[in-house]
Amino acid sequence: MSKILVTGAAGFIGSQLSYALWKKGEEVVLLDNFSYGKEDNLIFPEVDFRETILKMDIKDEEAINELFEKEKFDVVYHIAAITPLPDCQYKPKLAIDTNVGGTVNILEAARKVGVKKVIFSSTSAVYENSNEFPSKEDKVPTPSLIYSGGKFAAENFCRSYAEVYGMNIVVLRFANVYGPHIDCLRKTPPVAGYLIKQYFNNESPVLHSTGDQERDFVYVDDLIRLAILVQQGEGFDVVNVSTNETHSINSMSRIIAKIMGKEDIKEEYAPVAHFWEKYPELYSGAYKISEKILSNEVNKYTLLDNSHAKERYGWVPEVDFEEGLRRTVEFSVPLLEKAAKEN
Repeated sequence: MSKILVTGAAGFIGSQLSYALWKKGEEVVLLDNFSYGKEDNLIFPEVDFRETILKMDIKDEEAINELFEKEKFDVVYHIAAITPLPDCQYKPKLAIDTNVGGTVNILEAARKVGVKKVIFSSTSAVYENSNEFPSKEDKVPTPSLIYSGGKFAAENFCRSYAEVYGMNIVVLRFANVYGPHIDCLRKTPPVAGYLIKQYFNNESPVLHSTGDQERDFVYVDDLIRLAILVQQGEGFDVVNVSTNETHSINSMSRIIAKIMGKEDIKEEYAPVAHFWEKYPELYSGAYKISEKILSNEVNKYTLLDNSHAKERYGWVPEVDFEEGLRRTVEFSVPLLEKAAKEN
């Protein structure tokens, strides 16, 4: 049995990873500051993590050092981050302090006490300026946005710690993740969560551009299997977590509408220029956000090569796209019903 820390453990991915590790019989310590995490994510059929999770911020260097010194973790999954792109763009210092500075705090604490393996959650967003597909781990054009740039900087600090100190560190670049526990309620939900929320409320989803833009989506259970497999091996590694296939936003929307019995509700389409209109600060000031950057973000095509994950770790994605969306809807609707009653 290993002692494993999961940061960001009240979030979509962190909570389900924690549960999977717990089911394997590992001693799991959960940490979250609840800026984005939800208590509902911590409730599972056999265990309720709400009473044991540590409310702590990865930006608190002293507290992180004390925790690592006390617990002597074998493995650390560092998932905590500010992930909504407009939130990062709107509050860049907070995003960098959290996503980069917080990562360095974790790495340094792990170095001091000799953590055997650190696994860092990065993102396919680092490929936002790529024009070679499928995107491979060793080819990353410099990102532009605060979120993707910060994550790539954090990746480079992971590489630095592996090279300078000989630490064992794996960077996982997640494609667009969906599945149960996806956040349907936040200000800018992930696309699957947004679509489910709109159809639940009998409202037309507003898709920017044509909706024909395609993404590489990976189901959360498939991601978790790979996240556990990469505990193997030594040194530094970067691994795409993806299906190496794409689906359009329109296709996802129609599948979700069918699953929810809302096929009569049709999508509406909006211009790219106001993609982040809920964040008016990005459109004000002497220098406003570039329409070219917004267009790239809305219309970008993502397709990640997953051959490295297959060859080194023997991993292949297993969950069919439509089946994954069905499971996501079945989990999300009761949460939306609960939220509606509370409001």
